[in-house]
Amino acid sequence: MPTLSLDEIRSLVTNVLVAHGTSTENAALAADALAMAEADGQKGHGLGRLTNYAAQARSGMVDGQASPEMTETGSAGVRIDVRSGFAYAAFKLAQKTLIQKTPETGIAAAVIANSHHTGVVGHLVEPLADAGLIGLYFGNGPDAIAPWGGNRGLFGTNPIGFACPRRSAQPLVIDLSLSKVARGTISVAQQNGEKIPEGWALDEGGNPTTDADAAMAGTMLPLGDAKGAQLVLMVEILAAALSASNFGFEANSFYASDGDPPHTGQCLIAIDPENFSSGAFLDRMETLIDAILDQPGTRLPGARRYQLRAKAERDGVEISASLFAELKALDGASLTER
Repeated sequence: MPTLSLDEIRSLVTNVLVAHGTSTENAALAADALAMAEADGQKGHGLGRLTNYAAQARSGMVDGQASPEMTETGSAGVRIDVRSGFAYAAFKLAQKTLIQKTPETGIAAAVIANSHHTGVVGHLVEPLADAGLIGLYFGNGPDAIAPWGGNRGLFGTNPIGFACPRRSAQPLVIDLSLSKVARGTISVAQQNGEKIPEGWALDEGGNPTTDADAAMAGTMLPLGDAKGAQLVLMVEILAAALSASNFGFEANSFYASDGDPPHTGQCLIAIDPENFSSGAFLDRMETLIDAILDQPGTRLPGARRYQLRAKAERDGVEISASLFAELKALDGASLTER
């Protein structure tokens, strides 16, 4: 399969988005997000998104020139309006602001309004952990999951993220969609013409399906069934209601090429663990992690991603032949197979 270095991916995405009406700054931030998604093995949030991103910027569904606007909501809170643009600049602003505020306030939060696709949720909280903070993320998306007992999509797959620092080790990062699998995983199967396992999704008639096209047109099943559906509702409230953004059933699809901006919402919370634990947090974390790893067959969440990232930085990442051909059509001048 074709292989691209992470720098080649960044250059490709930046070139394509700039050519489709996106500012260089916004394009570079999106390019880094897609490259790191590929590096961490999260292909549902990687290069497969570029065609949609470009079409959305071209049509005006996303304002590629928009810069986020931030307002203070108190000593420990901010509201950031993405203004129908790509969300990555708002995430960077939220991270920087929380890293500044949290050591003074102990806990701080940023809500992000009128937003767009999140990408890899772990990447939003990992920088907070790198700064010594606990990071929590809640985000919603276009309708994909029905309320429990219902038959029409109402909520997004509503991912949550968590990261915390460790002593002399990479942060512990937890990143999960509240559907049984991320919608992007099914999108990748759709692009590759592959079947999906039964139990992931329902078709438009509410029937179990292994057809990726039918799944994308239907609804996702929540993680944990009825209990998971309640978690989905909680995240919808924290992400969309709190930021006064669109609920899932009001939002245009992230996979659409044109139409109204999705205007979804996100919430980032940062906690200073040393402040709350009287300086004992890092020691307590290592006691917990040692107890987990003491059992044969266990591993820490996120450990595989760090391994994949190191390999990708060294060797590049493989992409499918069909995606390579699609990307070459977008920016054939700078893309060569190796």
